[in-house]
Amino acid sequence: MSLSIGIVGLPNVGKSTLFNALLKKQTAFVANYPFATIEPNIGVVPVPDSRLTKLQEITQAEHKMVNPPPIIPATVSFVDIAGLVKGAATGEGLGNKFLSHIRECDAIAQVVRYFKDTNVIREKSSIDPKSDFDVVNTELILADLETLNNQHEPKHNATKEEGYKWTAVLKLKDALNAGKLANQVQLTEEEAREAKSLQLLTMKPQFIIANVDEDDLSKDFGPDTIAVCAKTESELSELSPEEAKEYLKTLGVEESGLEKVIKEGYKMLNLISYLTCGEKEVRAWTIEKGSSALASAGVIHTDFMKKFIKAEVVHFVDFVENNGWKGSREKGKALLEGKEYIVNDGDVIEFKIGS
Repeated sequence: MSLSIGIVGLPNVGKSTLFNALLKKQTAFVANYPFATIEPNIGVVPVPDSRLTKLQEITQAEHKMVNPPPIIPATVSFVDIAGLVKGAATGEGLGNKFLSHIRECDAIAQVVRYFKDTNVIREKSSIDPKSDFDVVNTELILADLETLNNQHEPKHNATKEEGYKWTAVLKLKDALNAGKLANQVQLTEEEAREAKSLQLLTMKPQFIIANVDEDDLSKDFGPDTIAVCAKTESELSELSPEEAKEYLKTLGVEESGLEKVIKEGYKMLNLISYLTCGEKEVRAWTIEKGSSALASAGVIHTDFMKKFIKAEVVHFVDFVENNGWKGSREKGKALLEGKEYIVNDGDVIEFKIGS
């Protein structure tokens, strides 16, 4: 599975600049006026994971390979969605066209303007970070209310599932009319399951990217908020990994904006990575936390689920300490697990598959 994050916000808050920096190339047209982004730009970015480099080194040495095996990291899709404006839910600006693009994303990252550059014009409804945040959320809420208002009470012979869905609709309408987001509403397990088909925008996990001046990168902007300087990210994108690390040190931060955004996305969606390695490739696979060995095997190929026998598992730390599969097996660190084994972040796995 791949994580998809929609980058939203008012015009001129730095979404496209950040998007370009994340992708390390100018794929989105950046301009100092609203609606510079007409269609959503989509870019696939590798998830930074230093564990893969270590596994590559170990695999090359263990198998006495002349060339190291290729690394295939997990990926995140970033969707640069054009700026929302006040009234978007009723067709203002480019309206519902952009709201529909958000529905296709797993999570929403709302970029909020904290930087002070007066040369970058503000959208007319933009006042301060809180008001900007509220404008975007209000448009998402209004769009969801339109969806909910189009639902109809089930007939007397309705199924249990239809009843759960209607109860969820009523709860959600009350909450959204009171200014709450759908993801803040307490639903029963059955109601939540049936409400998924509504594809509500405010049901998606959401976090804030505070686009700040470089001097403010080390400040704490509160829960579910990541401080990022889009201009700094642009500069980092032009540097080598080693140069980028040194530059970040001078700023008093340890991680790039890309790393922080991806980590937050994984946390919000409850995702982890397990690892595979061999002469063919070294790879990270994204799964939901709590996934079984059987379900995790299916991420590689559905046939792995049908022909699953066992999963040989070594945690990354043990794998490194014992220099690969051979040493891990000799030290008893490689364990054969069944279908119900719950995979942990950093597990190195070799699936045993029948013919």
